[in-house]
Amino acid sequence: MAQQLFRVRASSAHQQFHLHLNFLPILRACTSSSTLYCQVSQQLQSHRSFFSSSDSNKPVIAIRRETVNVWERRAPLSPNQVRRLVKSGIKVIVQPSDRRAYSMKEYSDIGAVILEDMSEASLIMGVKQVPVDCLVRDKTYAFFSHTIKAQADNMPLLDAVLEKNIRLIDYEKMVDKSGARVVAFGKYAGVSGMINILHGMGLRLLALGHHTPFMHIGPSHNYRNTEMARQAVRDAGYEIALGRMPRSVGPMTFIFTGSGNVSQGAQEVFQELPHEYIEPEHLSKVAAQGSTSKLYACVVSRDDHYTRKEGGKFDAEEFEQHPERYASTFSHNIAPYASCIINGIYWAVGAPRLITIPEAKTLLRPTHAPWLPSLPGCPNLPHRLLAICDISADPGGSIEFMKECTTIDKPFSLYDAEQNVDKESFAGDGVLICSIDNMPAQIPREATEYFGSLLLPYVKDMLASDAKSSFEDYNCSSIVKNAVIASNGKLTPNYEYIADLRLKNSVASHKAKLTQGGERVLVLGAGYVSAPAVEYLTRTSSTSVTLASQFQQDLDALTDQFPDVTPVLMDLATDMEDLNRQIGDHDLVISLLPYMFHADVAKLCIKHKKNMVTASYISPAMKDLHKQAMEAGITIMNEVGVDPGIDHMLAMQCFDEVQQAGGKITSYVSYCGGLPAPEHTDTPLLYKFNWFPKGVLLNVLSSAKYLKDGKIVEIPSGGALLDEVEDLNFMPGFNIEGYPNRDSTMYASEYGIHSASTLLRGTIRYKGYMEAVRSLVTMGLFESRPDASLHPDGPEISWKEYMCTKFDKSGDILADSLKDLIYERLEKDESKLNCILNLGLISEDVIDKKGSPIDTLSNYLAKKLAYGPHERDMILMRHDVGIEWGDRKKEHRSIDFVSYGDAGKTSAMAKTVGLPTGIAARMILNGEIQTKGVCGPMKMETYQPILQRLEKEGLSAVEDIKLL
Repeated sequence: MAQQLFRVRASSAHQQFHLHLNFLPILRACTSSSTLYCQVSQQLQSHRSFFSSSDSNKPVIAIRRETVNVWERRAPLSPNQVRRLVKSGIKVIVQPSDRRAYSMKEYSDIGAVILEDMSEASLIMGVKQVPVDCLVRDKTYAFFSHTIKAQADNMPLLDAVLEKNIRLIDYEKMVDKSGARVVAFGKYAGVSGMINILHGMGLRLLALGHHTPFMHIGPSHNYRNTEMARQAVRDAGYEIALGRMPRSVGPMTFIFTGSGNVSQGAQEVFQELPHEYIEPEHLSKVAAQGSTSKLYACVVSRDDHYTRKEGGKFDAEEFEQHPERYASTFSHNIAPYASCIINGIYWAVGAPRLITIPEAKTLLRPTHAPWLPSLPGCPNLPHRLLAICDISADPGGSIEFMKECTTIDKPFSLYDAEQNVDKESFAGDGVLICSIDNMPAQIPREATEYFGSLLLPYVKDMLASDAKSSFEDYNCSSIVKNAVIASNGKLTPNYEYIADLRLKNSVASHKAKLTQGGERVLVLGAGYVSAPAVEYLTRTSSTSVTLASQFQQDLDALTDQFPDVTPVLMDLATDMEDLNRQIGDHDLVISLLPYMFHADVAKLCIKHKKNMVTASYISPAMKDLHKQAMEAGITIMNEVGVDPGIDHMLAMQCFDEVQQAGGKITSYVSYCGGLPAPEHTDTPLLYKFNWFPKGVLLNVLSSAKYLKDGKIVEIPSGGALLDEVEDLNFMPGFNIEGYPNRDSTMYASEYGIHSASTLLRGTIRYKGYMEAVRSLVTMGLFESRPDASLHPDGPEISWKEYMCTKFDKSGDILADSLKDLIYERLEKDESKLNCILNLGLISEDVIDKKGSPIDTLSNYLAKKLAYGPHERDMILMRHDVGIEWGDRKKEHRSIDFVSYGDAGKTSAMAKTVGLPTGIAARMILNGEIQTKGVCGPMKMETYQPILQRLEKEGLSAVEDIKLL
């Protein structure tokens, strides 16, 4: 058929050309070969230019086909707009495309030339980015380049533009004097986004157990045009007005950010539903008392949630120039009452976010919703916020946890705030997100018509551009000229900043990546608890771990276990220069050193502005660094081990839950201890060490302070604590005792439980431990002052000889005589004497001297009472919490946490210290923890995800509730 068409005879070549031109649509219909069609079309159009001598003098525009993805069916100009250009004497070339929403026939019918070759055009227009190999040298291009933020993915495109001497006009930068964009698809992004999110909410609510009228709304690309989509929305609205929304979902509120084209387009669709507009100050009332036979809308402007950090009213001009002076209250005052957020605001780097990752953890925490009726068979929503339509599609922008745009193929993801992960699911914990970055492509004809109507007034200015001439000589409107990104092989003055920004991004990227890319973590200390922290961090292949220790054997053991870890042999106590360099080369530092070294490490972290994590208590020296850490903008997270750490987190989880439900804490008693498993307690101290013993031993000489029945009890240091031990009966299967630990009263403020009349935190040991330790104290073995007999460079001395010095006796006295002397000093207590004897402290063994009695004893016990290769330890923790509710009813909650080590593998102490430390470090790296300064895990957005992730590792507590 196609060949027959070209056998048609005509009386003249001119008639033959027009005859063939008329047959062109028929050829299109009769052949499946797009290539043949384009070849014939090109031939005919070249004939047309031959017969139309005036064409050579016409300005020429080309509209390229879109190739960025299969869904891109838009064009910069519709056939109607091209018609106007053709009538004004402009030649318009349209590149062939069967994917374009407007057919080639629609363009050719109004006088456009369908032609593959665009070299004749001086101006080539498109919508999205142009592939580098398709760029034509010395032309003016207009499209959305996505290069103005030095986006790494599009830098090769920018390089090609510069190399090929292309003058690039970016639609995104065509703005008026007030900075408002004059050419955009924004309205139809809003229209499409609103249709999509209503469709998604229907599926999300169904997954949560609720059939709603939203189920009958499809994705926007399912409709031939928006009127069809609007009718589906109206139909859903009719059902809502009839009261067919389940009562179990409660009043639904839609929050629209901003009032620009995006927001207006979204609201146009929303207004097809039965609705009522409300002001932000009425959100809480509507959330509690609103109707389910209509929906509520709230348009939130910048001055509704941006506040000056130093006080005063919102100033739009100041905000544009200095966004860092402002904070957002959106997540606290607006988002808690939203069912759906439609976000269309532009977010600039440095501006406050609407919702940060940590804020999302609080906002999306599954809780009982008191505003919803409790009906049999009708599950409550996990939280009010169901969905976010982030039409701005700016990953990591105003909605920080929107890390990656969704697509038309996969339009939705479910963000689980506790785990900080996205899932391709409608079921489970989280908020539904739709963030398609080319929303208008779903309604391409109307979007093109709308966009083209805005663009058309500026086309002639664009057409006046000659890419070969000087940019300074380009005479056009300021709107167009200010949107020129590149010209004459270089960035224009307005956009020279891209080069600097690109360099900064490159440097930052280089520092943040090794061979595979990612974060660099420095772990200081390769001792008992390091392995679980290292193991957790290295689960992420992009994370590089450097392990520093002064003990080669520890490094060898861990690098055998984790071969990808980089070992560094370094004396962390003396080699400050090397430590300084290492900290500067990493993104985060985990200090698992003894607590006395943390402050020095923290000072270097502040110097280099590097985040830091420790498992130790916040010492006075660390607390003094809080202001400096705040000024450096870093997080120094402490107390994320087991005690302190998991104990804090379990307590705060209980306290927050009670207080949010209207109750108050009347008492809190907590005990925790790391112990040998019962089958491994046959030691003189009923104890074994999986941590350096000195801190454990000296704890019994510390002072203590606690609150009991409204009265403060203080225990002085020096050994008085030995008399405060009491039997613990809460776990009767264990034969345990406990004693107060440090200052418990400070936790009234730390925990926010000033209502408690009893507040005690204590340590668990097996019964008999404190008496055994008392024997060592009585014998002067806890002295921290240097002892000449124990000087490392002094003569050898045995334990028997050293114990004789305690009585000014010669070392060659009979052992039985020495026993008698010790027996008398220990007040003739047989069990205490046996402790000394069984520990080998009157043996002939030569002492490894460490200067002071306590250091020497600690070193000795670390080896003497170490865990054997097939022995295991355990962690015991108990919280007893007294609660009083608003109706005066009283309740007792017990929270038990028990964890056993894996014999010969990982100790319970290592797991419960190393894992939460590693998890906290990962959360900081991921932006989940953003608290600045010296802090602990007391905030819900910190402790809740850590506890959830520990539960996945097999570390969880059991809670029991009894009404009194």
